[in-house]
Amino acid sequence: MRTVDTDVLVVGAGPSGLTASALLAREGVDAITVNKYAGTAHTPRAHITNQRAMEVFRDLGIEERVRARALPGDHMGDNVWATSFAGRELARMKAWGAGIDRKADYEAASPCGMCNIGQHDLEPVLLDAARDFGADLRFGTELVDIRQDGDGVYATVRERAGGDTYAIRSKYVIGADGGRSTVASELGFGMDGEMGLGYAVNVWLEADLTKYRAHRPGALFFTIQPGRDFWLGAGTYITVKPWNEFVLIVMYDPAVEQIDLSEEAMLARARATIGDPSVEIRIKDISQWQMNRVVATEYRKGRAFLVGDAAHRHPPANGLGSNTSVQDSFNLAWKLALVLGGKAGEALLDSYHDERQPVGRQVVDRAWASVGPTAKIPAILGVRAGQGDEEGAAALDTFFSDTDEGRERRARLQEVLAENNYQFNAHGVELGQRYVSGAVVPDGTPAPPYTRDEQLHYHPTTYPGAYLPHAWVEHDHRRVSTLDVVGDGAFTVITGVGGEGWLLAAEKVAAEFGVTVVGRVVGSGLEYDDVYGDWARIREIDERGALLVRPDRHIAWRSMDRVADPVAALREAMRHVLAIEGE
Repeated sequence: MRTVDTDVLVVGAGPSGLTASALLAREGVDAITVNKYAGTAHTPRAHITNQRAMEVFRDLGIEERVRARALPGDHMGDNVWATSFAGRELARMKAWGAGIDRKADYEAASPCGMCNIGQHDLEPVLLDAARDFGADLRFGTELVDIRQDGDGVYATVRERAGGDTYAIRSKYVIGADGGRSTVASELGFGMDGEMGLGYAVNVWLEADLTKYRAHRPGALFFTIQPGRDFWLGAGTYITVKPWNEFVLIVMYDPAVEQIDLSEEAMLARARATIGDPSVEIRIKDISQWQMNRVVATEYRKGRAFLVGDAAHRHPPANGLGSNTSVQDSFNLAWKLALVLGGKAGEALLDSYHDERQPVGRQVVDRAWASVGPTAKIPAILGVRAGQGDEEGAAALDTFFSDTDEGRERRARLQEVLAENNYQFNAHGVELGQRYVSGAVVPDGTPAPPYTRDEQLHYHPTTYPGAYLPHAWVEHDHRRVSTLDVVGDGAFTVITGVGGEGWLLAAEKVAAEFGVTVVGRVVGSGLEYDDVYGDWARIREIDERGALLVRPDRHIAWRSMDRVADPVAALREAMRHVLAIEGE
């Protein structure tokens, strides 16, 4: 059996695997990506794409390509609950920062807006990017077995079409192979949580619902009907293309209900939840899935790493799945590139687990906690299991009635909709990760306190471990974000008026360590001109101080002011971050 050698084997080509492939290829890492399927996703699957994921795509240079295929943020915001598209509307709330009370928060936090893009549209864009960077991607190639020792990783793969089997020997492996990860199971990664907590069917369909959706545009539409009280009610519609392509999600409890997966049965469900017999419906695909609450207890095991669903599996609530997956790879790729290039110590790779595993656990717990408030809504409206149409209609009449019970139910619904902000407007969960690891240098000051709910609201800070705050500045007569000043696989030193010493230090330290360290000046009248004063308000350091920003835009270290020996200070910070033993 022939053997192919590479530095990194990536198993799986979903959002996390393709992001890893693109980033590794951009950094010149010798890597092979294998995927057992013949191509990218053929159904929408994941769809909500938050600002952090869009910032990763911005770093890869594909933000606009993603946005061109997506439902834009200004079309995502109205979540509607109704008996059907044509039926009685029961409730509506603003989501994803669309409400007037949250819109400014989202716009102030990032140069990128959210969007809604099905996985079948996103993955081809990521694939093109990976190929543009020269990635070696092998579709229709299945991982058969895998083992590792102190010297390397040894995998056997098989081409599914022709049956050709060969070995791949690599220095590291990234398991991006989803919720049934072969990498995770074969290499003995520990998992914490429960599987099979709920079951669902996705029905991908075409139906022109412009009449019912265009005036209340959104990514999600919930239908509530008599007898259907399980979590999402009678079914939830995800917008794929406005306003004629959707995915209908039907949740069910197999203990009390068996689902008929035939096209005829699903057409009947679609007709009932659309509520207009004149609308033509064409079903494109029917698939099943289950709801899990699982996170890997270790994201690194020897030479193996888990990213994406291989590491964290949770309900779709909060729309955090593919976003977290993309960010896993963004965190890992630059570290692998530096270690493989001999520019960083092996211990740098430990920071991947230290930084991303707590995020995975937070995401899993948050998504599961969000299930509860959504599941309360049918009962508040008077809908319960086994209910007939007349009884259900009467319950809804009571909900809208001029009675004590009606007033109590309506007040209770508003309370529960407010609870649902923790699913649909959890900006802090989406953006607020602050890392603690060996790749972050503490500055000896206490972490800044949260002044608002840390799950609902993002708190920008330059505290080490936090993500670089966004502010608009002017460069060459163009408006650019501070996030555009950093990234692209490089470390960046940011300073301001009077911080010239840091720029010289960046040059010297870059030469010493053999890594790219870019020096940037941001401030009034400088190359990156803080014309609005926004950067001055959020930088938290003196103009003469400095930030060391990692390739993934997280702040590795900061100096609050100018120091006597900036070269020595920056050298020590880089040695710490890169896990290089001191001389």
